[in-house]
Amino acid sequence: MAKRGKNIVIATGIGVLLITVWLLTPADSGFKQPATWQRMTEPGALSAAHSHLENNCAACHTSVVGVETSKCIVCHANNESLLRRQPTSFHANVSSCKECHIEHLGLNHRPTNMDHSQLVKIGLRQLKAEHRPDHQSQQIAQKIEDWILSGSLKANPPHPHITPGEVLLNCATCHANDDRHFTLFGQDCAQCHATDRWTIPEFRHPSPTSTDCAQCHQAPPSHYMMHFNMISARVAGKPHAKVNQCHQCHQTTSWNDILGAGLYKHH
Repeated sequence: MAKRGKNIVIATGIGVLLITVWLLTPADSGFKQPATWQRMTEPGALSAAHSHLENNCAACHTSVVGVETSKCIVCHANNESLLRRQPTSFHANVSSCKECHIEHLGLNHRPTNMDHSQLVKIGLRQLKAEHRPDHQSQQIAQKIEDWILSGSLKANPPHPHITPGEVLLNCATCHANDDRHFTLFGQDCAQCHATDRWTIPEFRHPSPTSTDCAQCHQAPPSHYMMHFNMISARVAGKPHAKVNQCHQCHQTTSWNDILGAGLYKHH
């Protein structure tokens, strides 16, 4: 009976040893399972772009610390298409990724959630981290934070679709190529636009009887060629109309809704 009990203890010990060895086996040893600390939680499947890292949590995470930007940079630092394009070139100066790039939401989920308020926080954090002898950066950052939280700014935002912090962003830095106003309204996009949409629900087009269309609308290239006199002006019955006199031919319902001719598309 004692011998049988001893055998059971030995067998149990061997089993525990084998399980321990299996759990501690690193992912690159030929086995498919990740190391122990990587299997202590199941946060969800990675996106398709990062699916090849499914069993290599250490590629992005550090135990106890979490996701580290330095590990993101290892793979994305040489992404020329990202850093050279005007709308995304700001990534070269952003020292944090996890605020906008969220993972473990599933294979079909794009790991990008653009959060402009997070950009403000990152910018202030970077400003505070700058080391200057007079601590000027920290003082500036603190004043900006106080200004954001001040009651006056909260009570008088540019419009209801933008937060006080987002007012600090220089929209033109990323969206200059999207400016359909050709800088005629300046570069402070936040005066009218929100950070989650370009459309402005409150916008009302000026009266159809307005004659100042050219203040906001740029004529197409064809209007500066022979095409304008030969076809466009004739179709509208205004052979003497000038390019900047949009109201002579067009209606505010649609550019192709021509006065006296109705909807007409000739391009």
